[in-house]
Amino acid sequence: MSQGQGFGFGLGKMKELADAVKKAQQIQEGAKQLQEDLEAMEIEGQSGGGLVKVFVSGNQEPRRVEISPDAMNEGAEVLADLVGAAMQDAYQKSTETMRERMEGLTGGLNLPNLG
Repeated sequence: MSQGQGFGFGLGKMKELADAVKKAQQIQEGAKQLQEDLEAMEIEGQSGGGLVKVFVSGNQEPRRVEISPDAMNEGAEVLADLVGAAMQDAYQKSTETMRERMEGLTGGLNLPNLG
């Protein structure tokens, strides 16, 4: 073992490690803010050309449902299908929103090769 090798971490690797730890702390702080933002957000899903609207938070917590009087005239089976489709639309939109926000939060995270 040559002198100055230690555990294989040179000064450059230590700086990379310190930068990675700093970036991880920034991501942790950003994740907390992101969770708060998602909770406050309201995402709309709809079906039947707006006959049924479902609203969820950014973290997919159900908020409310709006049903047009015209949808009521369609009968229970059709109305159930419209509500299900609106829920699916809201879910897909909230999932996409969460994915985009997480990518923005973790973008540019380059962990050093510590091997």
